[in-house]
Amino acid sequence: MSLKDSLRIMVVDDMATSRGLITQALDEIGIKNYLTENDGSKALARMAGSPVHLVLSDFNMPNMDGLALLKAVRQNRATQKIGFILVTGKPTPDMVAQAKQLGLNNMIKKPFTSLAMKQCIESVVGKL
Repeated sequence: MSLKDSLRIMVVDDMATSRGLITQALDEIGIKNYLTENDGSKALARMAGSPVHLVLSDFNMPNMDGLALLKAVRQNRATQKIGFILVTGKPTPDMVAQAKQLGLNNMIKKPFTSLAMKQCIESVVGKL
């Protein structure tokens, strides 16, 4: 079984359109094993019960933004080793520095191509 077939990904974005663009890129890459959530706290609860290998999270979300989700993932023993990629349209130097301090694995800027998403994921999990 290839990494592409066994990799479990959690996509977290409050906007259905953005979730759709991310999952469409995953489909084009050949990754079929993903879950989606529209809220950081729901995603965190779901991951604690059913761990994934990688999180693709939007930065700008109500209730729990991407950095708060990253911080919560890193503080939980059940999820702390999960790879984390932040997906954002406007990365600021402050946000990037804060994310790296919290243990971010990678970041991808919107809009992105499927190839860019594949390269971003491979930098975290290895060759797909």
